Amino acid sequence: MTEVRNKVTAQQSAPPNTAKIPEIPKEPEVKKSVQPLLGGRNIASRFNLENALKEKKEEKHEEIPEANDNLPNNHFTQSDLNQEWNGYLEYLKKKDIVLYSAVNSFTFVKKDENVIEIHYPSESARDKFSQIEGEFFNKFRHKAKHFNLTFDYHLDIALKKEPVTKKKIFEKYLEINPLLKDLDDLVKFDFS
Repeated sequence: MTEVRNKVTAQQSAPPNTAKIPEIPKEPEVKKSVQPLLGGRNIASRFNLENALKEKKEEKHEEIPEANDNLPNNHFTQSDLNQEWNGYLEYLKKKDIVLYSAVNSFTFVKKDENVIEIHYPSESARDKFSQIEGEFFNKFRHKAKHFNLTFDYHLDIALKKEPVTKKKIFEKYLEINPLLKDLDDLVKFDFS
């Protein structure tokens, strides 16, 4: 009986010689589309780089209101202007130290009742000031109750603050006493 079972299992497991081997299917051809899949529609995602770049180019500038005869034009003094600027600088020092460092050397001069002259040290500082000028002048107009102000900007390189190093101090002393040059040659001062 065991022989019969072995024969039956051997017959079941061995494939018949006449069985056909199945053919491997060929890879289907992928046809390339002639038209876009969406039918030529350009659908933008939530964040589109093209639109984001366009928005950066279209910067919004706060417009300073033009002179209007109906608005009050109260008198203000140079000390009022300086006091307001110094108070704003203190606020700016706490809020944004980088912006404070860029604009703290600005000076304001009252030229006429309606004209304020602004002296700034560099064009980069002027660009930083443009970020806050609307806010500052709006506060000043309301505090002084003078709404017909015009502003003249003047570049003043003398306002530029340079850090004083030991080497610069030594160069100033060289102008006063040229014998220090001989001492420098002899001792070889290190100013780094």
